Amino acid sequence: MDQFPLLPLPSNVIDGSGSFVFPSDVTVSCDEPLTSEAELLIERLGAVLPRPAGVVNAAQATTIQLKHRPQGGGREAYQLNVTPAGITLTAAGPAGIFYGCQTLAQLIEQTAQQPGEIRLPAVTIDDEPRFGWRGLMLDVARHFFTADEVCRFIERMARYKLNTFHWHLTDDQGWRFPVKRYPRLTEVGSKRPYTLIGHNESRPRHYDDQPYWGHYTPEDIRRVVEFAAKRHITVVPEIDMPGHMQAAIAAYPELGNLPCAVGVRPHWGISQHILNPKPATIDFMKNVLDELIDLFPGPFIHIGGDEALTHEWGESRTAQDRMIELGLKNEHELQGWFIRQMGDHIASRGRRMIGWDEIGENELSPGTAIMSWRGTQAGADAAAKGHDVVMSPHTHVYFDHHHRGPEGEPLAIGGMTTLEKVYSFEPIPDNLDPAHHRHILGAQGNVWTEYVPSESHLHYMAFPRAIALAEVLWTKRAARRWEDFAGRVSMHEKLR
Repeated sequence: MDQFPLLPLPSNVIDGSGSFVFPSDVTVSCDEPLTSEAELLIERLGAVLPRPAGVVNAAQATTIQLKHRPQGGGREAYQLNVTPAGITLTAAGPAGIFYGCQTLAQLIEQTAQQPGEIRLPAVTIDDEPRFGWRGLMLDVARHFFTADEVCRFIERMARYKLNTFHWHLTDDQGWRFPVKRYPRLTEVGSKRPYTLIGHNESRPRHYDDQPYWGHYTPEDIRRVVEFAAKRHITVVPEIDMPGHMQAAIAAYPELGNLPCAVGVRPHWGISQHILNPKPATIDFMKNVLDELIDLFPGPFIHIGGDEALTHEWGESRTAQDRMIELGLKNEHELQGWFIRQMGDHIASRGRRMIGWDEIGENELSPGTAIMSWRGTQAGADAAAKGHDVVMSPHTHVYFDHHHRGPEGEPLAIGGMTTLEKVYSFEPIPDNLDPAHHRHILGAQGNVWTEYVPSESHLHYMAFPRAIALAEVLWTKRAARRWEDFAGRVSMHEKLR
């Protein structure tokens, strides 16, 4: 199987004897729970098979059989058997079948590039992932991407067995999530009057003269969530708070701390405007979370919690009185209190809160998970305390950095994260006691979009680095070799 650049690398591949030659009419049979997976496989193969495939009754003799059978391994494990007589894919559930279909589709697509008949060598592949959280984040607040563009991004994720889509929906530069109870969040908060030209660190700053806007409807959200679910991808929505809230304060000034007008931020960086800690603001954000939870069925709700500048709380009589009332020592503890109000509310709705690693600097609500972005030590510390962790360090998996360096590449936020550096990433820190390894759920890459204005640019920044991360999260550490991966990803890119 060395001639096939499978990505990510399967757990176990055993070459068989002979090969399977595809007939002129390809058919797929499936057990009843697997109809959706069969249809998606057929849709993907329609571009490479000589004649369209079709789904037939499971009792009939078919080219490809998808079978739902109890077996070893978890729900994402599968076994693929290619023999001269046909192809059988077996798994304990639909997710395993779906991932097996991605492997099979890669085999067929690569064989179809060669002249003549489509022939697969006999092989048995037993496969399952190393980590359960294999994610990619898309920021749509700085630059907006339509529901169709988001679905195409998710489709590409699914091909490499990534299973978590983190959707960063709000920030200082734009509010994209529809809230029926508070319509001004999108009527006002989704629109900035103009946008920075060039890099945020350049001086003097220059701006275009084009208003920029965009937000989703509830129907858009449902369509994306359904599209992802069919591909066994869980959507984790993020409403960042109490900082990164300038767009919300522009829409509802009563959420702010100071008696001054605030507009939607037209340039990048961190705004010092932060939500006030009044009871009415706490209730406001709980109401927003309720509408978020109603649209997103996944187990996790992301509340951000990062880069919350508390200068305004230090200048606000209301915030200072609130600290005294709650018996808090400083603004840092006030932020922790704010986050716990959200965590407790999310838990009351049967979900789990997750936030960036700053939230771990204070006491957390039970069940809260940490997303470690300022390196991996904060994640290791949280895991040692019994919190679940998703590793997402800016040093290795921030895909808004340059691929190779600024020369010859599009404008980017800075830094350099090469493909090899992504592939070298290890989600479990060496200094973490093995007793706590189970708390490392996995990892994800992040695409922040301050400097990513288009869909083509988005895919350029995310791939192939996301493929390297996919293999880090799927394939056992001992089986990974950079030189081998570099050869496979190179072959794969030539076939696209």
